[in-house]
Amino acid sequence: MNKVFLIGNLTRDPELSNVGASNTSVCRFSIAVNRRAGSNGNQETDFFNITVWRALGENCAKFLKKGSKVAVSGEIQIRNYEDKEGNKRTYVDIVASEVEFLDRRGETSGKTYDQTNNVEMKPIADDSLPF
Repeated sequence: MNKVFLIGNLTRDPELSNVGASNTSVCRFSIAVNRRAGSNGNQETDFFNITVWRALGENCAKFLKKGSKVAVSGEIQIRNYEDKEGNKRTYVDIVASEVEFLDRRGETSGKTYDQTNNVEMKPIADDSLPF
């Protein structure tokens, strides 16, 4: 079974393009995923290339940006090729079947905005709630 699940932050803005005779939408971006600290106590970060097809890819390009937190579910795809110098290279890609946007809607610089009125929303103290 080839299944991968990752949670991380975009390292760059998504790139949307169209490919093939049918002009199919494809979105590409990369995410940084933190790994548990090793025996030396230092946290490691891995970087993964993500490919998202069709409508889901269009939504990713529309709503995500560098720094956005996402959960990605998909399959690992490995491609082997030769570069211009004749060296054998391997490209590892995650082909996403699901992408969940984990940032709150309208979140900018740690603040949350009401999308309708573009007004900053302030947190409510729990002791003032009637329930």
